[in-house]
Amino acid sequence: MSRAGPPGPAPRLDREQAWWAQGAVVAGVDEVGRGAWAGPVTYAAVVLPRHRRLRRLRDSKLLGPDERERQARRVHHHALGVGLGFAGNDEIDRVGMSLAMRNAAARAVAALPLPPEVLLLDGSWDFLHEAGTINETLVGGDRRSLSIAAASVVAKVARDRLLAQVGPGWPAYALATNKGYPTPHHRAMLAAFGPCPLHRHSWGPVARAGAQRRAG
Repeated sequence: MSRAGPPGPAPRLDREQAWWAQGAVVAGVDEVGRGAWAGPVTYAAVVLPRHRRLRRLRDSKLLGPDERERQARRVHHHALGVGLGFAGNDEIDRVGMSLAMRNAAARAVAALPLPPEVLLLDGSWDFLHEAGTINETLVGGDRRSLSIAAASVVAKVARDRLLAQVGPGWPAYALATNKGYPTPHHRAMLAAFGPCPLHRHSWGPVARAGAQRRAG
């Protein structure tokens, strides 16, 4: 039995093709983990090939875990370049989320094996304005641009794998399952035990849980 088709309309390549027509190397950039209470924020940058279409690829939020894994493998196999960048919870606590996101995104772009000339960025914020590239922001870019969708999948799979590896060190919080997001179980365990070393201690709910735990 064949698998059902991927949900939603396919992301397009019209922005990539406009830049490819000018001979530019184009990378899509996207993140995952911004809203989590534990773990890193993770960025990926992906340079797709011009002559091969990854037709089942979608925004990571539209795909289940198994399909995300399959699509991430396809991206790594067929892309001209894939870069990953992380900013851990300690860095987020130290410099704040905005700068941590810029740092992680810059690391992802720097990790590409070929330097991009154009970056397609998900959202309306040019978080890489100092990169020396031409940057185009696309609201809803992970559903509009195939390069950004590819980056969203690669970033999601990489971060999920990392939380699955390190989360069991603090089993009460089930970070390998909730990936650091504030599920009811995660909230309950945070209230019961306070934060662990993987939490973002500067964030209000986490800081309050730590203060209450120390007071108790």
